[in-house]
Amino acid sequence: MLDRDATLTALYDELRAAAARMLRREAPFLTLQPTELVNEAAIRIVRLERMSWNDRQHFFATSARIMRQAMLDAVRSRRRAKRQAPDVFLETPLAQDVEIEALDAALIRLESAAPELVRIVELRFFVGLPVDQIAVVLDQSPATVKRRWQAARLWLLDALKPDQPQ
Repeated sequence: MLDRDATLTALYDELRAAAARMLRREAPFLTLQPTELVNEAAIRIVRLERMSWNDRQHFFATSARIMRQAMLDAVRSRRRAKRQAPDVFLETPLAQDVEIEALDAALIRLESAAPELVRIVELRFFVGLPVDQIAVVLDQSPATVKRRWQAARLWLLDALKPDQPQ
């Protein structure tokens, strides 16, 4: 088992770099800085007192989920402050503008059918890990991760069509 504080300290720079990529790509409208996002995620990780970390992969998977939630909270906060619905720009694989809350709702629906796809989306989209690193984190082959990433993108493209009910 890993020591939470030592692991967080050791991987902080990697999480900050991932947050910078994510915010630059997916949420340029937010005034949230990468350090703020990672600090918020770190605070939430520290609050998980009863959580035991099996390994680095487990830590990254949990961090991806926590960063996703922290970004959603920032979007909701901005929406309340501005009273308008901002768009989040996804990278070309999804090739459309999508509202972050719609993406979250779609991921919740996908999780009930294929939780392994949601883990890949979280690590790829919210943390910004490349396929080969996701393969290491999830202990899967890069080909499997690539195939599942493609399936998740296609599912999300369909689920996020403007005429789809949320």
